[in-house]
Amino acid sequence: MSELHCLLLRRDLTAGLSAPLWPAGITLQHYQPELAEAVHQLMHLGYQDGGGRVPALDTWRQAFETDAEYDPELCLVALDAEGVVGVAQCWTSAYIKDLVVHPRARGQGLGRALLQQAFLMFAERHEACVDLRVLEGNLRARGLYESAGMQLVRRELVP
Repeated sequence: MSELHCLLLRRDLTAGLSAPLWPAGITLQHYQPELAEAVHQLMHLGYQDGGGRVPALDTWRQAFETDAEYDPELCLVALDAEGVVGVAQCWTSAYIKDLVVHPRARGQGLGRALLQQAFLMFAERHEACVDLRVLEGNLRARGLYESAGMQLVRRELVP
């Protein structure tokens, strides 16, 4: 069995931040408990493409909403006319835990806009940088992160 690796990426927030350009028809709001089921469904869909898995809804929601690093103001939810199409789940430690875009909204700049909004939120909180981890083989996500100025800190073995 081959070993699975992830990459720790970091974005310096002290200069060069751009305002997000939101695709047409997208509205942005912060996470609210009534969005839990739709957010969970999108996370599950995203993990199918990017690797990994999401626990069952009740388990995920309990762990998410009670985590010591949880702040609903740091959890961005993008919606279109059909529902939730993007999520950036961020922790108070200046860490982007998850970034997922629905397949119907990919290729329109929504992932980049969510990422840029997260950068701005953390910069407003006077954070010097923001981190995330991505599976080494998730080339689509890696391309987005690297094009947004995130740089490799280290390669890690996934436990």
